[in-house]
Amino acid sequence: MQMQCEIISQDRIVFQGDVEKISLPGVDGVAGVLPKHTPLLMVLKYGIITITREGREQYFTVAGGFAEVQPDFTTILADAAENVNEINIQRAEEARKRAERMLEEGLGDDQDSYLKIMAALKRSNLRLNAAKRYNEKIS
Repeated sequence: MQMQCEIISQDRIVFQGDVEKISLPGVDGVAGVLPKHTPLLMVLKYGIITITREGREQYFTVAGGFAEVQPDFTTILADAAENVNEINIQRAEEARKRAERMLEEGLGDDQDSYLKIMAALKRSNLRLNAAKRYNEKIS
């Protein structure tokens, strides 16, 4: 039995297709979703979405957002999302170093800039860790 799944980021459709199972990183814990699941709306945190399709697992990073679960479909509206196999490790490493350098230089009392840099650092670390753990090209 399968259900439809869509992962949509702010700039593109990251994934769309039939799946057997989805694992979502919610703010209240990881939720497993199977076909015929009870309707659910959940807030996502930074983490890994795992989908099972044709018996194989695929991994996606997600940097916050929402998931709407219905019995026959799940829609994930992500602040940012990416297939782990598409992560450019060099670019993620450069983003991490850039954020660390900006933190070291100090920002004074600019709270907004601090929060943006911390989010960039968190996202680059998530991307690097996910790529190292799940990316089929470097495993």
